[in-house]
Amino acid sequence: MTDEKRRARTATQYGPSASTVAANVRRIRELRGMSIYALSGLLSKSGRPIAASAVAKIERQERQVTVDDLIALAVALGVSPSALYLPLDDDPTHVVEITGAGEQPADRAWDWADGQRPLHVRWEHHAEDWTDYHRLSRPPRRGRRQTLAYIQGVMEEEGLADGPSVD
Repeated sequence: MTDEKRRARTATQYGPSASTVAANVRRIRELRGMSIYALSGLLSKSGRPIAASAVAKIERQERQVTVDDLIALAVALGVSPSALYLPLDDDPTHVVEITGAGEQPADRAWDWADGQRPLHVRWEHHAEDWTDYHRLSRPPRRGRRQTLAYIQGVMEEEGLADGPSVD
């Protein structure tokens, strides 16, 4: 194939979540007092080798992070995966940008990532949205407990009789 016929490969587009992951990997690594070499060593020991130069590229947004990379980084850094893909901010007056969802209140983003609530709830279908979220994104026992806890909390806020048991 001649050079004229080759198409230029478009640069990988990094979204807001990739930017957050890059910043959080660096922040947590530095808070742990780890060099990129130490983090790379932990990743190699875990069976997901990422060279120190690649860790540096992740932090500079020059290398994409796969789902497996994200999980291995979270394990190596001793944090939950959500600590990497969300900013360290849960102030309800602040917004965070989530790839595919746009700007969201920070507290709602964390509740969603922690499996507490759906990111979007339609007022006219709120019970269905909550139930579907917990049914489809949580193991059955956890989903049932969280849905019942939500219903119980709403009933308490409204001053209604005792709601269903969470047990």
